[in-house]
Amino acid sequence: MKGRLESTKSRYWELQEEMANPAVLSNPELARKYGQELAEWEEIVSRYDRYQALMAEWETARELARDDDPETREWALDEASRLKEQCNRLELEMARLLAPQDPNDQKNVMVEIRAGAGGEEAALFAASLFRMYVRYAERQGWRTEVLSQNPTDIGGYKEVIFIIEGRGAFSRLKFESGVHRVQRVPVTEAGGRIHTSTTTVAVLPEAEETEVIINPDDLRIDTMRASGAGGQHINKTESAVRIIHLPTNIVVYCQDEKSQLKNREKAMRVLRARLKDLTETQAHNAVQQERRSQVGTGDRSERIRTYNFPQGRVTDHRIGLTLHRIDAVMDGDLDELIAALVAHDEEERLREA
Repeated sequence: MKGRLESTKSRYWELQEEMANPAVLSNPELARKYGQELAEWEEIVSRYDRYQALMAEWETARELARDDDPETREWALDEASRLKEQCNRLELEMARLLAPQDPNDQKNVMVEIRAGAGGEEAALFAASLFRMYVRYAERQGWRTEVLSQNPTDIGGYKEVIFIIEGRGAFSRLKFESGVHRVQRVPVTEAGGRIHTSTTTVAVLPEAEETEVIINPDDLRIDTMRASGAGGQHINKTESAVRIIHLPTNIVVYCQDEKSQLKNREKAMRVLRARLKDLTETQAHNAVQQERRSQVGTGDRSERIRTYNFPQGRVTDHRIGLTLHRIDAVMDGDLDELIAALVAHDEEERLREA
């Protein structure tokens, strides 16, 4: 690890010099790129500097531990033990920071929630999950925007797609992809029997226009009248937009906005995210980079979590964590769940570093 730390420190000082270069200062794009890289390395370099200083103090304490004076030896041994503990902690922190990072971690996320098995109850649970993630985003100070929705008559969702904008959103929510199972008595159940239903969640990093180049000739764009509840414009103007990406047959439909242009913009955001996800998934499969020991596989057919309302518990099956406070979780208090998933993933990455 020492070699990587030294090269990181060397690169950090190179970037410091580059940021003072007039050619870089006059190029906003280059300055932004170097600035981001500098910020990434600064946390590691500051810890490495502190580590080296503590190691020097530790060596001094070890020398003093051989002193003839008993009191000096006792103090030096205690000091050496304390310093070594700090050094060990810094080593772990630096190893974590040096571990391979997901390049998408700082991106906004696009969340797609779809009702699975369970009919209307699954659609109602999809609405519950949607509210849970919106409340979590509010707690983080992030912004949410619905891109597309297909509501049911009694307040559920057959499908809802929304974006969460906030630095680090993907790093916190990427482990939510998969099948979420609910066990509860549906509001439509007169006999009080517990039903089991499922809802699927897909979390995709938002793709910038420069990341995914889409050939206009590869698109078929249809406009039509919107359908369902939604205001006076419904069924009166051709504001709804359906985009089909011909090479992949990905279909995106948006009708929420009164403006056809706005619906088209939203549909393109969804399409870019799906194409980015498809490309990255294919690349991972091609080089077999998926880790068998990771927090789930990210496969949306994998059951990742169960919400048992009669017992008041939420269980994440990937890490064996059960929380007995389902009301708080459904109100967006996901910090404990997400922290455990992130910690588990970091441990796996450290093993590979």
